[in-house]
Amino acid sequence: MTRKIEVSFITPKLKSEYEELEKGKFEDKQLHKFITRAKNELESNPFSGIRVPKKLWPETYFKKYNITSLWKYDLPNGWRLTYIIEANDIKIVSIILEWLSHKEYEKRFGY
Repeated sequence: MTRKIEVSFITPKLKSEYEELEKGKFEDKQLHKFITRAKNELESNPFSGIRVPKKLWPETYFKKYNITSLWKYDLPNGWRLTYIIEANDIKIVSIILEWLSHKEYEKRFGY
């Protein structure tokens, strides 16, 4: 039996923010397209991102989400998508935590 693969957002608010991007100005629409492409790829292969070594995990992710894994997916124009993978015998779910500009990503991860 093949496990079902899904992609979701960590909160309904984040999903709503993603949906709102489609209605925004050009840059927002472009970002929506990038995230949609990433979602489609993660639905095909949840491990298509890059696993972030534990020592680099931002403290805020521990506090907010109590994460046990962390992945990043490089989007065009320097954007980054961070996500976690949860799995059981039935399904694998990539859960999107946030998307950040390269500058925000560097700040969040302390680079």
